[in-house]
Amino acid sequence: MNKLPFANRLAAFIALGQFLEKLPTDADLLAGICDRVSYQNAWFTPENVKGAINGMASLLSAESLENWASSYPQEPLIHKKVGVVMAGNLPFVGFHDMLCVLISGHTLQARFSSTDTVLPMFVIAKLIEIEPLFAERVEIAEQLIKPEAIIATGGDNTGRYFDYYFGKYPSIIRRNRNSLALISGKETKEELEGLAKDILQYFGLGCRSISQVLVPEGYNWTPLFEACESWNEMRHNHKYFNNYEYQKSILLINKVAHWDNGFLMITENERISSAISVLHFLPYKQPAEALAHIRNHQEKIQCIVGNPSEWVGADDLQIIPFGTAQTPSLYHYADGIDTMKWLSELV
Repeated sequence: MNKLPFANRLAAFIALGQFLEKLPTDADLLAGICDRVSYQNAWFTPENVKGAINGMASLLSAESLENWASSYPQEPLIHKKVGVVMAGNLPFVGFHDMLCVLISGHTLQARFSSTDTVLPMFVIAKLIEIEPLFAERVEIAEQLIKPEAIIATGGDNTGRYFDYYFGKYPSIIRRNRNSLALISGKETKEELEGLAKDILQYFGLGCRSISQVLVPEGYNWTPLFEACESWNEMRHNHKYFNNYEYQKSILLINKVAHWDNGFLMITENERISSAISVLHFLPYKQPAEALAHIRNHQEKIQCIVGNPSEWVGADDLQIIPFGTAQTPSLYHYADGIDTMKWLSELV
């Protein structure tokens, strides 16, 4: 295997970011990618594909990438073939794992979800075009063959499967997580519009999608529903609307109290996870109750959105601003596990 220095790896990803940033200027190429991705997976609308591409481009800005990558060793202790099992809930949701494996100096053996191959293959092909030596560092496999370490993302049931098959390897196994919002009742119109994006972007399918909100007792839902109205085109996606109608029938048959704006339903429920088209809420009397709920369920929470200045004593909870749930930084590692540190220390 030819040597691929850190500087070359870094430069290649910066160039990839510049390409992705400029991709919207090539309307025909972008439309063709969106069409092929959407044909494979109807959840991946052109808007969602463009959102994913913009997210990847923002991660790869030269300054951010250089600062992040330079804070870790430039070469691993021992070179490994790292198998990455990628989820298929969002377009190329495994991009950050791919980036971590390759920028840290290891070889990537990627197993894509069967519902998400088009965008990953396109991005990886472009990366290899930019830096041909990456062709020796990337393997695409239907089954992981003799990996030396594993990063696998899936649900709770899949996680047990991963534990059984990959338990003998150094591994990061990710299971179901959801995200929630802290609402004080003092939010501005702009903050609520950001929250609407956090709830509805990607149809709420991501682990960073807000599935539960903590609200003061007697909270008025009208401003939030007004903020959600700009997303009402979602009702025209047949897969989403079928889920909405199904969940609505369940709530009606079981006589569960809820609010409904025609494409999103809000109902009181202690569970953080919620069904597609349903947002759970939990009322609190005092802010301390809301913070206690979060601390009691941290192992199931991916991220928390809110206004940090409104929550005294919540410094340990890493609250991020409204509207940023779906645009994590390079340092926002899934499940709070520093993937780069783990990769750099593999022995």
